[in-house]
Amino acid sequence: MARLELSYHKTLSKVIGFPKTVLLTVLSLFIISIVTLTFLGGEFIPALEEGDFAVDTRVLTGSNISTTIESTQKAAHILKTQFPEVEKVVTKIGSGEVPTDPMPMEASDMMVILKDKKEWTSAKTFNELSEKMGKALEAVPGITAGFQYPVQMRFNELMTGARQDVVCKIFGENLDTLAIFAKKMGSIISKVDGAQDLFIEPVTGMPQVLISYNRALIAQYNLDITDVNRIVNTAFAGQSAGLIFEGEKRFQLVVRLDGEQRKNLLDIQNLLIPTPTGAQIPLSQLATVEIKNGPNQIQREDAKRRMVVGFNVRGRDVQTIVGELQEKVNSKIKFPPGYYVTYGGAFENLNAAKKRLMVAVPVSLVLIFILLFFAFGSVKQGLLIYSAIPLSAIGGIFFLALRGMPFSISAGVGFIALFGVAVLNGIVLIAEFNRLKKDGMADLKQIVLEGTKLRLRPVMMTAFVASLGFLPMALSNGAGAEVQRPLATVVIGGLMIATFLTLFVLPVLYIIFEKGAVFSLGKKVPVLVGFILVLCVGNAQAQQPISLSAAIDTAMKKSLMVKNQALMVKYQQQLIKTSTILPFTNFTGEFGQLNSAYNDNRFGLSQSFSFPTVYRNQKNLLNLEADQAITSADIKTFELSKTIADVFDNFLYLREKQKLILKSDSLYSQFLEKANIRFKVGESNIMEKATAETQKASVNFQLNQLRQEMETVLLQFQVLLNTAIKFYPEGSIQKKQLSETTDSVEVNKNYKLRFYQQQQLISKAITRVEKSKLLPELTVGYFNTSMKGTGADDRYYGRDKRFQAAQLGIGVPIFAGAQKAKVLAAKVNEEIADSNFQLQKQQLELQIETARHQYQYGVENIYNYEKSVLKNADLIIQTANKQFINGDINYLEWGMLINQSIIIRSNYLDLIKTLNQTVIQLNYLTSKKQ
Repeated sequence: MARLELSYHKTLSKVIGFPKTVLLTVLSLFIISIVTLTFLGGEFIPALEEGDFAVDTRVLTGSNISTTIESTQKAAHILKTQFPEVEKVVTKIGSGEVPTDPMPMEASDMMVILKDKKEWTSAKTFNELSEKMGKALEAVPGITAGFQYPVQMRFNELMTGARQDVVCKIFGENLDTLAIFAKKMGSIISKVDGAQDLFIEPVTGMPQVLISYNRALIAQYNLDITDVNRIVNTAFAGQSAGLIFEGEKRFQLVVRLDGEQRKNLLDIQNLLIPTPTGAQIPLSQLATVEIKNGPNQIQREDAKRRMVVGFNVRGRDVQTIVGELQEKVNSKIKFPPGYYVTYGGAFENLNAAKKRLMVAVPVSLVLIFILLFFAFGSVKQGLLIYSAIPLSAIGGIFFLALRGMPFSISAGVGFIALFGVAVLNGIVLIAEFNRLKKDGMADLKQIVLEGTKLRLRPVMMTAFVASLGFLPMALSNGAGAEVQRPLATVVIGGLMIATFLTLFVLPVLYIIFEKGAVFSLGKKVPVLVGFILVLCVGNAQAQQPISLSAAIDTAMKKSLMVKNQALMVKYQQQLIKTSTILPFTNFTGEFGQLNSAYNDNRFGLSQSFSFPTVYRNQKNLLNLEADQAITSADIKTFELSKTIADVFDNFLYLREKQKLILKSDSLYSQFLEKANIRFKVGESNIMEKATAETQKASVNFQLNQLRQEMETVLLQFQVLLNTAIKFYPEGSIQKKQLSETTDSVEVNKNYKLRFYQQQQLISKAITRVEKSKLLPELTVGYFNTSMKGTGADDRYYGRDKRFQAAQLGIGVPIFAGAQKAKVLAAKVNEEIADSNFQLQKQQLELQIETARHQYQYGVENIYNYEKSVLKNADLIIQTANKQFINGDINYLEWGMLINQSIIIRSNYLDLIKTLNQTVIQLNYLTSKKQ
């Protein structure tokens, strides 16, 4: 130890003479460590080796329980016979009596109970054993198996609804489209290194009997589809034909075909349908009866249809593999409007945990600094000791990289623990330096050398005690070691490097801080730091793309208007409780000569209330007003969706316009260069050069004007979303299409029309309330009095004898002229509400019909434009350039041709924008999602 101290002091005395080199070296190491951290990858929590396997086993969709049992028994037999590590296999199929874990019949869980790892012979690790078992199970036809740990699989299912480590959820409306994108994503995932046990959620595969009626033949036989459906339903599903009584028991009598006559498709085709003439016709003559695969299941999340594509991660970290997958999906799959994908499972948990760490780590750092400030009473020395934190982070990151461990939440917790322990070394050194300075030592170099000499062993002990304490965790291979190893690795590596650097860097910094000198690191380092800060600020302020559906969802969550409408709904719902407000209860008391010359007293209470019908009608009225408030909130929601869709599509339109103007700017720039050359060599006059410059300036003016308009639209978009994050619309402008035709049934679904319809009901409810107020009012009361004196029975009564009486009264509306006038006014209000409803319905039908004609007209215009005009735009530019270069045409003719081509494409964008606005308006009028 003495030799170590001597060697350290010799080295330190030399290092103090080169402070610039020391600080540059440390700064370089810190930058390298930060770069290394970006390549480590990340995962939520390392997978715990639980000792057993849970195999998610699936057969073909629609298989019965016999097929599932047969396939799982074959799989279990293979695992038992080919792998001596397997102790037993337990299979669970379907749902239990308490359906906490529901599964279809084609899915099952095989719990593979393994022997102790010391007895293994087929493999050394769980990943190797799972790969060999998976290859062995390929011998069972039609079966897919995914190997996971039991608890891990259950947690994945609880958190994300799927059992795989990473879950890609594709959202959209059409099931067939979702299935296509799921298949494409599955093919991409299968080519990603480290992705195993691919699972694509089956949507189709359930056999269904499909009866397609021939309406012309049915009409020819004078039949009705409703009657045919009823006959088919009665024959195969059964219908009630009456009741049977057995004592007090009652049963329905159900009529249907015998089981032998409804086994196969031929029985359905040969079902006889009676006609009005008395003849009977087989169903096969009236309809096409066939078996087709239909939807197996429809999954929804956040009121949207979705499909799941999941996979397990082997040999790589979650963050890296999902990052690679996102890049491939963004480059190879273009989702149409309304379709998007999210990445969940362990990746989603990792992002959520990172957000929490972004709060926990700064809070811990601030608390550490506050404690340092209280300990030394100096911000300068607090910052000096604080330098141990980045020094310790260097070692933690490098040791994670050396051991091949990705960043995880366990490692993040290790960094928090590391920062707390790392500052202890700095506290030990700085406290000793301050003591020596206080004792009268003035030479800073001598203070540093003497202080480190006295405190070298305590510093080494502080570091080695913590490091050796975590060493068993870093080398552990027992249960839970996967979570312990990253934490211990960060602490050990960080303390080792931090202790080494602190012993050399902290003395140098102490001398610099105490001298108060301005230490220059040269010109390049400040530039580098400034560049890093600019990048950080730029990334923080960078705009993020967002789809239309995501933008609408974000606005619905953040919009103050939507929140106000929700509060208004709550307000109206609370008012329902006010329907039975009663008048104040009257309490009376009297004293004096009430009954005789003696003084008596009397007290009583009475309560009046309206006829019960009044309260019932008032409650019905308030319920209707609450329903109308809900409808009003829906109207505001659809108005917001329409506004966002308009702004979204307008921005895409302006961006396409910008691309078109940029293209023309490039053409005119090239021509301006050629015009300048031609003018210099004397091949053209000043007119051609001036015209080219004017045209180029005009294009620049249009471009600047368009950019200002785009910034205004983006500002509107930001205000509508009401978020701190700056989003911009994602994608390119596309022709929108109507999902289905609009008829009178769709018209009735319009929320504004529903609002006026509810206004009709409210007006009728008001009339009922006013009429009910003509009913009598009721009064009940109770009185208690004394009657001092001789009564009718010649007995004397004192004040202690009390006499009671009850009161029951009824208030008759004799002067009800004013109330009857209110009833008449309410009836007039009913007529007004009916008239408003009819007027709104007529206007809505007119608007929808007009929009439908505009849509058809727009589709035809775009079709004709694409067919005859648009395809010639590029040809005009190419031909004009060649002819101008060859001298066949002059500049004026060339400019006219170029302008003609640009106008063609600009007009095409205008047609698409008009069509899209019509579709958005139609969706709004029919209350459909944008």
